[in-house]
Amino acid sequence: MRWNLPPDRVPSAWFNVAPHLPVPLEPPLHPATRQPVGPDDLAPLFPMPLIAQEVTTEPWVDVPGEVLDILRLWRPTPLVRAERLEAALGTPARIYYKDESVSPAGSHKPNTAVPQAFYNRQDGIRRLTTETGAGQWGSALSFASALFGLECKVYMVRASYRQKPYRRVMMEVWGGEVVPSPVDDPDHPGSLGSAISDAVRDAAGRDDSHYALGSVLNHVLLHVTVLGLEAREQRALAGEARPDVVFGCGGGGSNLGGIALPFVPDPDVALVAVEPTSCPTLTEGRFDYDFGDVAGMTPLLPMYTLGHEFIPPSIHAGGLRYHGDAPIISSLVRAGRMRAVAYPQGKVFEAAVQFARTQGAIPAPETSHAIRAVIDEALAAKESGEERVILFNYSGHGLLDLGAYDDYLTGQLDQV
Repeated sequence: MRWNLPPDRVPSAWFNVAPHLPVPLEPPLHPATRQPVGPDDLAPLFPMPLIAQEVTTEPWVDVPGEVLDILRLWRPTPLVRAERLEAALGTPARIYYKDESVSPAGSHKPNTAVPQAFYNRQDGIRRLTTETGAGQWGSALSFASALFGLECKVYMVRASYRQKPYRRVMMEVWGGEVVPSPVDDPDHPGSLGSAISDAVRDAAGRDDSHYALGSVLNHVLLHVTVLGLEAREQRALAGEARPDVVFGCGGGGSNLGGIALPFVPDPDVALVAVEPTSCPTLTEGRFDYDFGDVAGMTPLLPMYTLGHEFIPPSIHAGGLRYHGDAPIISSLVRAGRMRAVAYPQGKVFEAAVQFARTQGAIPAPETSHAIRAVIDEALAAKESGEERVILFNYSGHGLLDLGAYDDYLTGQLDQV
């Protein structure tokens, strides 16, 4: 049960959720002056088209033709009905997922990596720096940089650098240079916040370099709406009027935003963020202005945060180990348009294995958080006898995360 669209149906414009937010976003603040940042403040790190996308209120933003040509290497991605999982659960719910694992990097991340590399090359930049948690974003940016002839330096969270060596190899195949972060403390497990500090510090010190972020910022969430837009069209092909509820795992907010934001204007569609209990930003954090990195070099963002110095445990879902969340996602949760739930790692891998043994695909640990919530939602529908249409983002495969599955299957997985 798969629904595909032809390559000419890749969305030609990104959906901007800003005009549809219940409350307008508050501006980011300069780290030194605590005044709203302007374009000149961001120009050392980002090209002007991305800065413009960060603040635009236009409802749609055109996708450049050269970007569309590359996206068509794997887009549109399939919409799949998880009938075998439904049968195993005995639920009347109908479960659909958007399969982003078919991209070259195996996740949803190239949807923003490609336009970011494109705009930087247009700006005359020769080199990009970035951070990565589990390695999916670093892989995507290395891939995109190779296509546009850019150098790419990736600061990989040290815990994931050790846990996931083949993610490093994937980046290096595409020409990326990968180092563990933090660079000045080899005994530190690292975090996305500290890796951002390393990458920003690097880019700010070189005229030929810019920094690229794989989540959190408005322009990133804008780019990934291609997958939610496709899902809206494909659900009609599947004979569904709309999903009742949309799930996505929540770290910085990119894959969650990609699947959820195009449904924000429809009040009958519930939106749910799923995060780890070891890094419960939306479920236990405070809403405040905070730095996006540990060193306090980035603008302060209005978001739910656990504090920029918070270092989460070294769980296998490295892409969800971030102290904050996207201002757009935080705004939706604060306004009640989106809710958030959290799960411990053990329950997440239990769901991942059940999914793999029914549907066949092995999900990334990050993706498995969404699957856990989907299974619980389907079981609740079984309990009530209610038909429900569930949609989630299958944001990446777990074929380079088998060490995590080995820990689970041999009883060595930390259950937090």
